[in-house]
Amino acid sequence: MKIQDARAVVTGGASGLGHAVARHIADKGGRVVILDVQEGPGRAAAAALGANASFMRCDVTSEAEVNAAMEGAHSRLAGLNLLVNCAGVIGAGRVLGKNGPMAGEFFTKVIHINLIGTFLCDKAAAALMQNNTPGPDGERGLLLHTSSVAAFEGQIGQAAYSATKAAVAGMTLPIARELARLGIRCVSIAPGIFHTPMMDGMSKEVQDSLAAQVPFPARLGKPEEFAQLVASVFEIPMLNGATIRLDGAIRMQPK
Repeated sequence: MKIQDARAVVTGGASGLGHAVARHIADKGGRVVILDVQEGPGRAAAAALGANASFMRCDVTSEAEVNAAMEGAHSRLAGLNLLVNCAGVIGAGRVLGKNGPMAGEFFTKVIHINLIGTFLCDKAAAALMQNNTPGPDGERGLLLHTSSVAAFEGQIGQAAYSATKAAVAGMTLPIARELARLGIRCVSIAPGIFHTPMMDGMSKEVQDSLAAQVPFPARLGKPEEFAQLVASVFEIPMLNGATIRLDGAIRMQPK
């Protein structure tokens, strides 16, 4: 598959890594539907990308909304061969915080968005992809997860977030094995510290400190680099069932 032939759905595409992916696909001639709960920013993001992009509001924790959005995107794109799951929340909080133990509802909310949301999108997209005309290798589509280095070196305060990102990576291989008979691949990318809108809220000193932790290149990752890797995974059929670190060789410390 070539990126210019992508018929893609990108969740969380109104900003950050998701928006970079949507922009890359549209710029290369592919077509993309952005799914996000942020309606205003989502519509603005799609409009800025031109005729190859459009927006649909979708809460990835709602199975009904996800199913309807995937069907709608499939209709708009006249097909679907790429799903990029970027919708997620940081969910920072200590198990035993200053105000007492973490609320179970908080932990559950992070799981619903980051993990269950990814699963709901995967199965809805795969159900449509299985009907695609197979390519030369019998390939019909790609499901891509956004994991994190926190899946492997979670820091203090990341119990909920790390749990979801480890789970997203953990279900990659079983999904890839199950859907192999249909020619549908599943791959995860585990980014390190990237310059997303969340970083803009931090001081330059904090940003510089984070960048200095990256062995090489000693800077924050660029969302465009994440998007480039997504395109490479899409175009290389042998990449399947794996979690790829994109982190400049960083290994996170406890805090």
